[in-house]
Amino acid sequence: MTKMQTKFSRLLVGTDDSHDSQLAFQYAINYAKENDAELFIVSVLESDEMNVYQALDDDYIHGERQALEEHVRQYEATAKQAGVKQVHTIIAEGNPGKTIVNDVIPEIQPDLLIIGSFDKQGVAKRFGSEAAYMAKYSPVSVLVMR
Repeated sequence: MTKMQTKFSRLLVGTDDSHDSQLAFQYAINYAKENDAELFIVSVLESDEMNVYQALDDDYIHGERQALEEHVRQYEATAKQAGVKQVHTIIAEGNPGKTIVNDVIPEIQPDLLIIGSFDKQGVAKRFGSEAAYMAKYSPVSVLVMR
């Protein structure tokens, strides 16, 4: 039987403005501080939420990216103020689940992914969520906060 890892040293936390994402972020801060773990904060600019005119407008995309970068810098400042010593930020673009699993995780090589899970309404609920995708396909352990 393989020995299960119980202490994580490289945490990757996915952030957005959902309540569950905030819970995940707070948990990641606390864990990183208590265990002297390195914390990577990722946020994904979702290009599929843009209409065709916005996607073709470089100024619009640049403005959205700048706003996201500022938002992630605030997360970084919060983590550092809480006492986390090693904090890094990542901005990625695309579908959050696929981008984090296929691009961010291989690059960062965390040993734990911490994400929030928010309830979808109506038809979207039947097709699953980004959290479910990441939990299923992530090559590292995943903690989903609710």
